[in-house]
Amino acid sequence: MTSSTTSYDDVSGLILAGGRGTRMGRVDKGLQPFRGATMAAHVLRRLAPQVRSVTINANRNEESYAALGVAVRADELTGFEGPLAGLQTGLRHCDTDLLVTAPCDSPFLPQDLVQRLREALVTQEADLALAVTMEADETGAAHKQPHPVFSLIRKSALPHLDAYLAEGGRRMDGWHKSIKVAEVLFNDAAAFRNINTLAELQHEEQANGAPTLQDVVSCLSGYDPHAVPVRQAQHIIREFIQPVRAVEKVALRAALGRVLAADIVSPISVPAHDNSAMDGFAFAGDQLDTEHPTTLQAIGAVYAGRPSDLRPERGQCVRIMTGGVMPPGCDTVLPQELAAGITEDSVTIAPRTIKTGDNRRFRGEDLMEGSPALKAGRIVRPADLGLIASLGIAEVAVRRRLRVAFFSTGDELRSIGEPLAAGCVYDSNRYTLHGMLTRLGVELVDMGIVPDDPAALEAALRDACESADAVITSGGVSVGAADYTKQIMATLGDVTFWTIGMRPGRPMAFGKIRSNGHSAFLFGLPGNPVAVMVTFYFFARHALLRMMGASAGDDLLVQARSFGPIRKKPGRTEYQRGILTVNADGAREVRITGSQGSGILRSMSEANCMVVLPDEQGNVAAGDLVDVLLFEGLV
Repeated sequence: MTSSTTSYDDVSGLILAGGRGTRMGRVDKGLQPFRGATMAAHVLRRLAPQVRSVTINANRNEESYAALGVAVRADELTGFEGPLAGLQTGLRHCDTDLLVTAPCDSPFLPQDLVQRLREALVTQEADLALAVTMEADETGAAHKQPHPVFSLIRKSALPHLDAYLAEGGRRMDGWHKSIKVAEVLFNDAAAFRNINTLAELQHEEQANGAPTLQDVVSCLSGYDPHAVPVRQAQHIIREFIQPVRAVEKVALRAALGRVLAADIVSPISVPAHDNSAMDGFAFAGDQLDTEHPTTLQAIGAVYAGRPSDLRPERGQCVRIMTGGVMPPGCDTVLPQELAAGITEDSVTIAPRTIKTGDNRRFRGEDLMEGSPALKAGRIVRPADLGLIASLGIAEVAVRRRLRVAFFSTGDELRSIGEPLAAGCVYDSNRYTLHGMLTRLGVELVDMGIVPDDPAALEAALRDACESADAVITSGGVSVGAADYTKQIMATLGDVTFWTIGMRPGRPMAFGKIRSNGHSAFLFGLPGNPVAVMVTFYFFARHALLRMMGASAGDDLLVQARSFGPIRKKPGRTEYQRGILTVNADGAREVRITGSQGSGILRSMSEANCMVVLPDEQGNVAAGDLVDVLLFEGLV
């Protein structure tokens, strides 16, 4: 593979992504996440620099492929007739003499693919050039392996392809027997390998250095799963979690709360011209007299959104409205309410009322053409919708929504509407999880209540793993919980069980589980209602944001004075429910909601914040400053 890439204006590119995805669980291979992007994105990244333009042949998920910034065309021959149908469509709409093809599942294609195929095509005066490698068979003998999906074809060969397809032919290597073919030998066979199955995809990801949970914890000194500090647990989760990279394009109105998959680059300057910030009079500021009144002749009016040919000379000005384009030579605006005198055709300005350059907005003052307006990873807010609309952008590329499955475990749990037997309680955890997950903007898979039964739990975990990116359970991970819960979780993947140095919420399971070629990150939260919320806010929430591709920073903590004393032993992190108020003097004050038992859900409902007391913190005296996390604003 060469270190540089040559581009050819007479060659168009076609990425073949029109298959049914049967080997990838009915999911398009090209849209599978791979090394920080999708497989199709990797193919595009290598092919695009070699050609004039690239088109993707896809028969579904067109919007997701279009989000890569290229044209997308479906087969014109109906019935999923294989890659030849895509090739036929590509040749029919090719606007160059030559078309090169590559499959969407081969992200390692050579950077000199087009150069070498084109040289052979021209030198041998062929109609088609295809890549060939030498590979060993089972006996070790070398043989020639053609790769017909890596071909360079003259557009003039289209009638031969049409005839072959009309006769019922469908083999990629069968249609070009009636035309002249040039074979090009490439030494790097690995450059042409494709990724056909989920197992192969996982293998490639692991080969690329994706860390295991053991890799992460092995880098930590003094790691003990039975005594994990909060900061260490948060670090492990952050290092182990990988974002889901698939993207889609959505209408601007639908982008609220979604995560931007790419920078929003301004196609225009905002504002597009120097303009007035006020209703008033525009003129050249060097005419102002600092000792005597200045009187200027008004020669006309400039309105926002209306072109004007007015060009005031010395001693002249124009009446201008807010947003009106500044006429040539004008750099200052006098607000009309500051005028010393106004007649039908003149304005008088008192000395030192304004100075040169006042009330003028410069072209590009808000955004300059070509500059990033919003960065990838941003969660789109209402103000962002307005900003993007001001740029004339109707659609944006966003990360696909994260799918999160969640369920509660325990024979004692009952759903709302069911009668309560002795010793039973209503399941509240699913409702708090539903609320917290909804605020994150993820797709929810509510799997209800799973009884304390090994077969039922394993089935639920497998089902959740196969339908979601992340799985959240409540209950079953505490000391004294049935051993089979931990055994099943550990059997299904790379899972660790922690006793975290915190209150409330000490027990927690974390890792990655797998089932039938699918994988999902697992968060096994405690069963006590308050502990569920605390562990979600301070562990799962950050991990899910990272999976969403959001560039979310650390929690925004504010400081407040404690209304009363708080008892606290150093050596563990405590999260106390609090009520934050602002005193008459503007100082923030926080008081604890009362009893802090992990089962008192009412205290979470009454609270508007969490008082965060870190490991090293001891007792708090009344009036001491403490860190506070506000509930409102948490996504």
